[in-house]
Amino acid sequence: MTFPTLPADPLAPAAPWGGLGGTFWRWFLRLGLLAWAATALFMVDETELAVVERLGIITAVYDAPPGAPSDRGLHLKWPWPIATVRRFDRRQLLLDPPAREMFTKDRKNVTVSGFLVWKIADPDSASTPIDERPVVRFYRRLGDRATAEARLDARLRAALSAEIGRVDLNDLLHVTSPESGPDESRPLTEVARQTLQGLANPQDEDSFVAGLGVQLVDLRLRRLNLPEGNRIAVYERMRTERMRIAERYRSAGAAERVRIESQANRHSSELMARAEADAERIRGEGEAEALATLNAAHALDPQLYEFQRTLAAYGQILNRQSTLVLSAGSRLFRLLHEGPQRGAGGASPGVDVPNPPAADAADAGATPTVGRDP
Repeated sequence: MTFPTLPADPLAPAAPWGGLGGTFWRWFLRLGLLAWAATALFMVDETELAVVERLGIITAVYDAPPGAPSDRGLHLKWPWPIATVRRFDRRQLLLDPPAREMFTKDRKNVTVSGFLVWKIADPDSASTPIDERPVVRFYRRLGDRATAEARLDARLRAALSAEIGRVDLNDLLHVTSPESGPDESRPLTEVARQTLQGLANPQDEDSFVAGLGVQLVDLRLRRLNLPEGNRIAVYERMRTERMRIAERYRSAGAAERVRIESQANRHSSELMARAEADAERIRGEGEAEALATLNAAHALDPQLYEFQRTLAAYGQILNRQSTLVLSAGSRLFRLLHEGPQRGAGGASPGVDVPNPPAADAADAGATPTVGRDP
């Protein structure tokens, strides 16, 4: 026996989780629970340091030092908001503050700009207590990168001003060669090294290494310039100083030139004197040898030599307009009056023969005159 089914009351309330609306809310609740459970998982990258806090208390730190087993990858924690993860960059960071005006030892103001390389320090070992980890100290005392760089900038400016104040301006501007690179002995490099050593002093309780968990990697001074107000005056003073040094070099060069020229002239005079003395000696020896040779030749025939010398004298004193007044006994007149003496065998000058009668008459006392009509 079948009883008829009564129609549903349209005014009766529907079931709370029934129908299409109930299905939607069930899926929404499931997705919410799944998303909340997913906050228990987090990933630690190779470039990150992670600090896990549970209800304000640090329970885990992921900062494995070099050489220790890596803690990078997926990790589990209590879901949010019970536990939260603080992430920090473990790479080397660059702090590039603007240039600032400072005073040197001789009270000259200069504008110095540089950059600082820093990072969050690595722990000594994986067994270091959590409260002593550098990243924990960094998080508690600094909090984030912006605060850390503000503190670093203030400390860097103070330390750099102190180091610049110990060096004169001329020492800072000294360069051995325009082609040379950075050198450990250069003043700017030494100033940067001393500044970095003062900032990273591990014996200072307030230093960045001991107190703030920061490691300073390197500090370099990039530019040293003069303020606009006194740049022209300083350049003029530098130019005057360089001109004075150049003039000193020129004076030293001129003195050296005079010394070298004097020494060269003295050596030249000595060489010329020795050469002239040698020339005179050689000339005298030559003349003596020539005279000896000539005398030897004349000794072979003196009358021929006398005859040649007489002819040479005639050639110098006789011409078409010459008039000679000679005594009868003059040897010069004898050649004109008697002619060359002949020997017994013929016309050979230099051989004595008896004088002819005309010559005897001439020698008797007459004074002949030889002349030519004009």
